[in-house]
Amino acid sequence: MSETAPSTANALRRPRGPRKPTAAELTPESALDSTGPEIDTSYLETLLGYNARRTALAVITVFLRRMEPYGMRPVDFSVVSVIAHNPGVTSRQICAALDILPPNLVGMIKSLHKRGLILRKPHPTDRRAQGLHLSAAGQRLYREAQATATSLERDVADRLSTEELQTLIGLLRKVYRRPATPAQSG
Repeated sequence: MSETAPSTANALRRPRGPRKPTAAELTPESALDSTGPEIDTSYLETLLGYNARRTALAVITVFLRRMEPYGMRPVDFSVVSVIAHNPGVTSRQICAALDILPPNLVGMIKSLHKRGLILRKPHPTDRRAQGLHLSAAGQRLYREAQATATSLERDVADRLSTEELQTLIGLLRKVYRRPATPAQSG
């Protein structure tokens, strides 16, 4: 078996080895068994989670291909973006903003630091914390990666009008930015 690119469905994880082709890599002819009936997914297509996941996979497939020159996965880009827009942000703040578990962020921060993309500086008000900043190389890489991300988002959403895209983003935010219930906040 030959080594292949990471599965789109597992894009947020590090590759673990050989894998089967993703649905996006299969041709329509190979994806359908020509001897059987067409697969009914009509119920799944009524579910928010199914549609959100399929949309995410479509975007991530393009993202992985176009961000490969920068060595960035979606989560890496998100972390670098938060640091770029919030110089001095702490790891704890990044975890809260992006819903990342602290142990998972530690490796990412080490990797970005090792690549010379971020700097750790003492936090101005909390001696126990370190503020994270982009290095000059990190700023250059982020500017290029951000332009690529903007371009790929336009390409992926090309079937939507500007108004439709804004509506879709607003509706998705409504789902994931749920207010805390008394049980969650207490």
